[in-house]
Amino acid sequence: MKKLTTPILLSTLWIFLTVNYIFCDVFTLFYAPNLQQFLTGFAGGMELTQGFLLTFAIIMELAMLMILLSRVLNYSLNRRLNISGGILFTLIQASTLLSGDFTLHYLFFSMIEIATTGYICWIAWNWKNTITV
Repeated sequence: MKKLTTPILLSTLWIFLTVNYIFCDVFTLFYAPNLQQFLTGFAGGMELTQGFLLTFAIIMELAMLMILLSRVLNYSLNRRLNISGGILFTLIQASTLLSGDFTLHYLFFSMIEIATTGYICWIAWNWKNTITV
């Protein structure tokens, strides 16, 4: 098995995470009760305003940005942003489970997403710079 460099591994994990976010959202639209809520403009007791959707678009853009940044940033900044991003996305996803009002597919994807962001944190935390100048 080919050993990946830490930046490529982190970038790959952010890709995996982003794909899981996308598929969870797609599957949510297949579940009629959720789709009905979305069509009314309210879901989970929240109004789906343009501001609400923009906020979540920005959050998802941060995950997608980490795909690129994990490959191009220098060691120190890369490590700090992966730890911070991993913690942030773990907290966001875990907080969505606090209501207890979620579907089985959402719980499944959430567990995968939380495990992935936790793993991103672990890899970045344990990453040692092997290049000496």
